[in-house]
Amino acid sequence: MGKTVQIRARGIRTTVAALAAAAAVAAVAVPAAAATAPRFLKPAELPPHPTSPWYAGPVTAGQPDPLPVCVGEALPSIASHRSYGTEFDTNAQQITVVERTEQRAKDFAALLREDITGCAKKLMEQDPDLTATQKSYGRLNVEEGAHVYGLHTASAWGSSDIGLFSVGRDGRTVTVVLWGQMGNFQHAQVADFKKTTVTAVNKLY
Repeated sequence: MGKTVQIRARGIRTTVAALAAAAAVAAVAVPAAAATAPRFLKPAELPPHPTSPWYAGPVTAGQPDPLPVCVGEALPSIASHRSYGTEFDTNAQQITVVERTEQRAKDFAALLREDITGCAKKLMEQDPDLTATQKSYGRLNVEEGAHVYGLHTASAWGSSDIGLFSVGRDGRTVTVVLWGQMGNFQHAQVADFKKTTVTAVNKLY
């Protein structure tokens, strides 16, 4: 996505072979105790791409690099994440944080929603050549709730990108799901993304 939303972060558009190799290494390296950790989305649980399967990298401890737009600044070092990509210019990411208490998780989810709500304005303040528009797609009734948002960015040099975000919570665990590709709100797979979000929150524990 270049200078715009950066939902398609570096490392997401990875070759299939590299993703498969990384996943194989992760399978050997993950200790047995990780079985109790929150589960991440499988590639087939993402919004279906019309011409390509999804591929997934390993679940990785820490913040994504680079940080995702809108939610990145709020992510703590205790986050875990997984990146996904297709054979085309579509990508996704899931980031999960397990807080010490349920109240801390509730406050963290509220902070993420606040950051997303103000993201379009902040992006345009940072880049005068960028036009950003966002939508709220409402709350999903899953566990302690999830909220879904859309963000479209268009640059003065002609790029146009659409991203979907969701923030969900189950007890003291918060998860963020991001999906992005070239296009506008007409290209947003909102219904499929809501299903993905419900699945992600249900898989937390």
